[in-house]
Amino acid sequence: MSDKKKLYIRTYGCQMNVYDSERMAEALGADGYVETDTPDDADMILMNTCHIREKAAEKVYSELGRFKGLKAENPDLKIGVAGCVAQAEGEEIMRRQPMVDLVVGPQTYHRLPEMMEQVAKGEKALDTDFPEEDKFEHLPKLRRQKAKRNPTAFLTVQEGCDKFCAFCVVPYTRGAEVSRPVERILREARDLVERGVREITLLGQNVNAYHGAGPDGDWSLAKLIWALDEVDGLERIRFTTSHPNDMTDDLIEAHGTCKKLMPYLHLPVQSGSDKILKRMNRSHTAESYLRLIERIREARPDILISGDFIVGFPEEDDQDFEDTMNLIREVNYGQAYSFKYSSRPGTPAAERALVDDAAATDRLHRLQALLTEQQRAVQSAMVGQEVGVLFEKKGRFEGQMVGKSDHLHAVHVQSDAPVGALRRVKIVESRTNSLKGELLD
Repeated sequence: MSDKKKLYIRTYGCQMNVYDSERMAEALGADGYVETDTPDDADMILMNTCHIREKAAEKVYSELGRFKGLKAENPDLKIGVAGCVAQAEGEEIMRRQPMVDLVVGPQTYHRLPEMMEQVAKGEKALDTDFPEEDKFEHLPKLRRQKAKRNPTAFLTVQEGCDKFCAFCVVPYTRGAEVSRPVERILREARDLVERGVREITLLGQNVNAYHGAGPDGDWSLAKLIWALDEVDGLERIRFTTSHPNDMTDDLIEAHGTCKKLMPYLHLPVQSGSDKILKRMNRSHTAESYLRLIERIREARPDILISGDFIVGFPEEDDQDFEDTMNLIREVNYGQAYSFKYSSRPGTPAAERALVDDAAATDRLHRLQALLTEQQRAVQSAMVGQEVGVLFEKKGRFEGQMVGKSDHLHAVHVQSDAPVGALRRVKIVESRTNSLKGELLD
């Protein structure tokens, strides 16, 4: 193994970046790299960045500064920046941090081997195009072996966004909506199952806007899910992230009838105020969202609803915030993510006046307190119920296994079941962010 080059990948942001990092590791694996869990002895450091959070670019430059010492000690060390910050900043990254050898956008990482050839010659490599070819189609050819996988895996089926929410950079960093062809997705799913995967989460910036080419025309996400339902060895299917406007009738029906589709749905609403939703360019109303939740729960009464909220969006007043709190009370979320608004350069909302920071912070704390109360109540209601748990890893204590329930709760169980086992478990205790269960079979 001494002749192997070591690759360290640091991943930021969403599940799609996790998926992308795995694919980049496979692409560079074909070039002789093996992964390491520390940058200290790496021959190549690759930062897979996210542009969603506040001051994302500055944080990347700060992180790069921490690698200067490693580069000074090892001049042969190669440093690359990938992902959405790479797409947004481009050659500016190399200008501000000349030690960076490679900058690659999220649509072109299948070209990494060719870019590394440039780097090996002492040249800088930059690629932030939106190419016409399907990057995913190139990657399977780069795999050297079918390595064993964890029991859960992400599978990207759709990328990009045409919604242009006023606060979001995704349309500018990931491009327009593109859906992968059905057969390529099914091929990758079967490959994952062969490698030990039992649960697949389908990914997309607007995953329920999926419209990939199938043998008989474009397929919806629901039709794709039903095809995956027939894959032997695949036990669970999830998808994220969804937009309310793309929650179609057949997808709602699938939640009620497809046994492999888990009773969990992440459906961001962002605000409960119609005024703010319009300013956000969300193209739905609080009422239409609530009626949609009703229909979904009619199809699958035990479904756990998760959401996203932005507090302190420009022009949000006290009544707008109360409208959001009222929507939360009506939906009763089992899980949610909430953030105080911060502007993203280049987005329409970036030019608007900010809400008073103290007021926004106070609103966020109040909103999070309500969401936490709901989450704990939903977890407490699980006590006494029987659920399926897919074991993913060993716990901290002797004989303990940790896995995810049907509703995506972390569950701790005393069991000698192996990783990848799917077992029936009775929930006996609710904890802060997890549940305790006892094995039934």
